[in-house]
Amino acid sequence: MDYGKEEKKYEGLSPFELKNKLISMAQSSHERMMLNAGRGNPNWIAAVPRQGFFQLGLFAVAESQRRPHRPRLGSTPAPEGIARRLQEYLVRNETADGAAFLLEACRYVSEELKLDPDGFVAEMVDAILGDHYPTPDRMLVSAEKIVYKYLEQEMCGGHPPPGRFDLFATEGGTAAMDYIFTSLSENRLLHPGDTIALGTPIFTPYLEIPHLNDYRLVELEIKQDENSDWQYAEAEIEKLADPGVKAFFLVNPSNPTSVAIQQGTLGKIADLVRTRRPDLIILTDDVYGTFVNDFRSLAAVAPHNTILVYSYSKYFGSTGWRLGVIGIHEDNVFDKMIKALPDRDRSELRERYSHVVLDPDSFKLIDRMVADSRSVALNHTAGLSTPQQVLMVLFSLYCLLDRKGAYKAEAQDIVGQRFRTLYQAVGIPHPQNQYDAHYYTTIDIPTLAQSRYGQEFAAYLVKNYEPIDFVWRLAEEKSIVLLDGGGFDAPNMSVRVSLANLPDEAYATIGKGISDLLAAYYQTWESLQK
Repeated sequence: MDYGKEEKKYEGLSPFELKNKLISMAQSSHERMMLNAGRGNPNWIAAVPRQGFFQLGLFAVAESQRRPHRPRLGSTPAPEGIARRLQEYLVRNETADGAAFLLEACRYVSEELKLDPDGFVAEMVDAILGDHYPTPDRMLVSAEKIVYKYLEQEMCGGHPPPGRFDLFATEGGTAAMDYIFTSLSENRLLHPGDTIALGTPIFTPYLEIPHLNDYRLVELEIKQDENSDWQYAEAEIEKLADPGVKAFFLVNPSNPTSVAIQQGTLGKIADLVRTRRPDLIILTDDVYGTFVNDFRSLAAVAPHNTILVYSYSKYFGSTGWRLGVIGIHEDNVFDKMIKALPDRDRSELRERYSHVVLDPDSFKLIDRMVADSRSVALNHTAGLSTPQQVLMVLFSLYCLLDRKGAYKAEAQDIVGQRFRTLYQAVGIPHPQNQYDAHYYTTIDIPTLAQSRYGQEFAAYLVKNYEPIDFVWRLAEEKSIVLLDGGGFDAPNMSVRVSLANLPDEAYATIGKGISDLLAAYYQTWESLQK
């Protein structure tokens, strides 16, 4: 079969779409079990907060039946004394899964966060029943305060900047991205033809979205250095000093390389923004931040310029729940830039939002995102579903109560062990880097070929095979599905391995498969030398 001709047809696809072809090829052999390490859906779930969620749900339904409309129809629970009733319910059911966690969570909310117990419990009970539209639509009141506390702990290394961030609960991180791109465009902060910088390698949709007709943006790569633990060199950061660069979008820790920005580099970016680029828009997707100890987001060091996106999906094993959040500092450059727009733009925006707010000129960008998420006209039905917000709160409280970081250590240990197993099976030392999240890893196949078999063979490999040939043959010959690193703007013929979604022992098989396939290429090359 002419592999090259067939492969060329698929090289223009996103790695996530190419994955579907690779899966079908890997499944074609009934003699082997397919190992799909191509997508980062974790194979663990945080059980305790889920137990609390369902226990709270049982209490909420019981509360609704205290004053039923009909034998089978409950009513909205009364808020007066509801915290006491929940405590009594949990004490009566103290051996039930999740009861002890809920008791501790309520105590923490009352004693440490100083929230009104009845107000908090009433909000959570009404929310888990889902019998009202989200109010406020951006995020429920207690929910926002608790999630904010969690983000302070996990995204700011426990040292948040002065002031506060407004939060918008969204249907996962992907919805957050959609809303952000839309609102930056609608509010004239980005225009067709504008240059945006992308920290590469990067999650493929970031490479694809700017080219869509909706935005038509020009991309400038800010490249991580493979030879410096995937960090940004100073010369790359200096590209952001160009006033023609309107925005800097990045994933931190990165995807697919899974490495966080070092503290010194964060400081350089913050200093550049403070001294030379106070108008630079920064969008940081920090979903993997919890897998790095003492992680700090760009939102922590350049808060006035940064839009923070965080998703609960990976850390808590909750991709199906679609739990995400956007954070924008209350004192930010975006609102100031909107107020400084030309009169014509401000007049058009005033008209756009005049049906949802009395004073459109003072409408914050984050609230505009809420309206834009429902095409403005449907703003009255905006907001993340209230049961989703309850689980977001319980996930947050679970980690806020975990003073010793036991859950963090367990989650990090899962991916860390798989990381070491993989590299041992490939037959090379695993990278050692305190900023590595270990959620994914990227293996540069030509570099591996050079170190194992020499420069001449590595050059032959690159010259004679399509960039996706290695992942193609892994799927067809080994029933192993990995993503093509080149689709993320990682080196061509590199592979991205998800360390989250397969049993521990599978990574030894994947590592051996990578090594054996490279050996097969080498044997082909050797036969040509005779």
